[in-house]
Amino acid sequence: MNSALWVMGLASAVFVISHLGLSGAAVRGRLVDRLGEKGFLGVYSLVALLVLGAMIAAYSQSSHTVFLWVPGHGLRHLPLLVMPVALTLIAGALLTPNPSAVGMSAALDQAEPARGVLRVTRHPMMWGVTLWAASHILANGDLASLLFFGGFLLTALLGSLHLDRRMADGQGERWQLFDAATSYLPFGALLGGRQRWSWSELRRPALWGLGAFILLLLLHPFLFGVRPY
Repeated sequence: MNSALWVMGLASAVFVISHLGLSGAAVRGRLVDRLGEKGFLGVYSLVALLVLGAMIAAYSQSSHTVFLWVPGHGLRHLPLLVMPVALTLIAGALLTPNPSAVGMSAALDQAEPARGVLRVTRHPMMWGVTLWAASHILANGDLASLLFFGGFLLTALLGSLHLDRRMADGQGERWQLFDAATSYLPFGALLGGRQRWSWSELRRPALWGLGAFILLLLLHPFLFGVRPY
């Protein structure tokens, strides 16, 4: 196992720990008291970018011949099925005001705070990243990919649960009402009858997600050196 894999594993662990640790109520509160909200966000973003850069550099230099499983034809093409959904969720997260996003808690006071992809899950960005990471882990099957994408997978899954707890503590009844009308797991609120499906609200995220998928499909060999089809 080459040294880049060790660096990859370390950087991925730091990525998860730093995201969850810095956003913890105690640590975040102390840093905000000293640096202010904007200062904290600046430090948080800088740490994330530095660690992400280390992850990308290590992944590019890592050996991709240490296989944990050999992906068959179906697994190799799994991202082609999953990524349109993942990118639609991510696009919807960027296009729809989310009460759990930084500076967006006022959306809790809207008559219907859960619109668009929030009807599917209250954490569309996190689940988009989760689907992206999980499908690429399964499609590649090597240790380097598990370490690299696994960092994103754990951060997204654990981070969304952590965010739920922080919002519940900070927003009280306002968050409880939003939490009751939405779901952590995708489609949970829809299947449970707590939300209704709205094609008109999902049309725009779906178009942006599909457009991003087609663009990435075409550019993937040039950006990442791998043909996904």
